[in-house]
Amino acid sequence: MIYGTRRTFLHSGFVGGVTLASATRNAWATNVNNEVNIGFIGCGGRGNILMTAFSKVPGVTIGGLCDPDRERLGKAKERFPKAQTWTDLRDLLDEPSIDAVVIATCNHWHCLAAIWAMEAGKDVYVEKPLSHSQWEGEQTVAAAKKHDRICQLGTQQRSDPMQADIKTFLHEERGLGDILSVVVNRIGTRSPIGKRETPLPIAKDIDYDLWLGPAQDEPIFREKLQYDWHWNWNTGSGEMGNWGIHILDDVRNVVFRDSVKVPKRIQSLGGRVVWNDAGATPNVQMVAIDTGSIPVQIQLMNIAAKPGGKKSPKHMGPGSGYIVQCADGHYEGRRGGGVAFDPDGQEIKTFEGNSGNGSHQQNFIDAVRKRDRRILNADVVTGNDSTAWCNLANSAFRASGQWNQNEVEDGLSDMAKQASILAAALLPYGTKLQSKDVKLSSVLEVTPQTGKFTGAGSEQANQFYKREYRSNFAVPEIS
Repeated sequence: MIYGTRRTFLHSGFVGGVTLASATRNAWATNVNNEVNIGFIGCGGRGNILMTAFSKVPGVTIGGLCDPDRERLGKAKERFPKAQTWTDLRDLLDEPSIDAVVIATCNHWHCLAAIWAMEAGKDVYVEKPLSHSQWEGEQTVAAAKKHDRICQLGTQQRSDPMQADIKTFLHEERGLGDILSVVVNRIGTRSPIGKRETPLPIAKDIDYDLWLGPAQDEPIFREKLQYDWHWNWNTGSGEMGNWGIHILDDVRNVVFRDSVKVPKRIQSLGGRVVWNDAGATPNVQMVAIDTGSIPVQIQLMNIAAKPGGKKSPKHMGPGSGYIVQCADGHYEGRRGGGVAFDPDGQEIKTFEGNSGNGSHQQNFIDAVRKRDRRILNADVVTGNDSTAWCNLANSAFRASGQWNQNEVEDGLSDMAKQASILAAALLPYGTKLQSKDVKLSSVLEVTPQTGKFTGAGSEQANQFYKREYRSNFAVPEIS
């Protein structure tokens, strides 16, 4: 069954992996102009940025717009008046003139929208993170293979030529010697999202049932529906899935050259502190990762250096980026640029890039035209692996308990250092690591073949491997 119960009549069109829709939609490939007609699912902030990027790719038409928020949909229609509009993505997917879709929805919709689109014969560009839980990411990978669709993740930095230059410098030229360790930073201030006493009323212009889709129908006590869904586990993945995915994907690409699918062991320390708002995801989180080779640390902080301040806590390297510690110096990478330093901290080489904006969308369209997934810079398989690091870190946090000094002393090698850094950041607020708001996980082992936890503590952490879905919006198991 696809598209929920009201689309069962289409099921007969999906026999043996060949669809009636795909037979129709591929007719564009024989057009003399080789044009690609794109439909957008999600017309919010990120969706509009992607509309601009795709509209600049030669031979691409913005032909469809879809959003359950009619106000957003109307504003997008003003930008692209010739585009057809829908509030229900299933109606967009029924439209044979749409060749490919761009999914810029809330995180909880990414996988189901992508799977439905590929079942309907559409190619897919889906925003990061790929999945809201790891199981559904695996189903999306399986759907791309089963239906032979092009599926690209929106980790656009993969299309920045600078990344290849950095890999050459670090690995082929060995410009800084042996790589010893990596620190991932996402350190930047945010604000609390408020805490209502009564549930947030939903605007009449929003089809809330469609907005929720696979998520549970739970009362919302924050002040805004849009964007702040990031900080609720029902719909978002926190800062780890918002910015962390970009930086971790860079690390997997540049440092590991995608050789590490998932970590071997992981440990988390953090919490949602100070703000006392309706958010649930951590605004501070330190993660130690054992990859089997080069250790990785994640430092995530969204609080200011002091109460009422605007500056972030002091840290080494970029606020959003990573530091590669090497035998003969270190490299600091960020979106669109990077600098290599010698052991004395002197710059020895700089790298400049374009962040992949524009070229990433072009790469997707090139793959669509050539029907060749191999040329994708962020194929769904690669995107699923990078997203797994975020999902595992989030699962470790959600399975955490109260502070336990023994868990630090017996934990991964970097956790004691990270605990010290976090303690210093919390000190101006009078918050200690022993606070009820700060959670520490045990060291959790990961099975590389499945991305699931195994051994001590795994039962609690694996609760988040697959979520519960609402009826008619369940992600299907793809065989």
